Amino acid sequence: MFASPAIEFLPGGPGAGSAREQQRVDEIWQAVRWLHVLAMAFFVGGPLLLAVAVVPVERSAPDRERLRPIARRFGYGTLLAIAVLLPSGSAMASHFDLRTDRTLRLKLALVALVAVLVVWHMRRPAMQALEPAISVVSLVIVWLGLTLAHG
Repeated sequence: MFASPAIEFLPGGPGAGSAREQQRVDEIWQAVRWLHVLAMAFFVGGPLLLAVAVVPVERSAPDRERLRPIARRFGYGTLLAIAVLLPSGSAMASHFDLRTDRTLRLKLALVALVAVLVVWHMRRPAMQALEPAISVVSLVIVWLGLTLAHG
């Protein structure tokens, strides 16, 4: 693991002394990663569930007024997930010394693109082409995250 200025305030940061302190720091980073993965699961899973299961069923018996609040709630949930993903991802990028990594930069650019697409789709729900675009770009983001985490 790489040391980072972002964690100097934590016990066991750079120059840590005891194994117990290091274990505590490792547990904190495990919690940060867990929050990041949980938010990512909602970020990808919510819209994917809508695109694969809810929307096709609704198209067979169209009731756009019933689907709109469901999609809107998933949209807000996705924005909340992004609000968790950004600080947790930023902290991990700093901790693992990935700030200048090209894969991370591409991932962040795609995250920004998805955020724009989600807001656009929330404002223009009739633009159905945005649903698969959001899902595909989200899956690419997950792939890049796995590449960053596991080389």
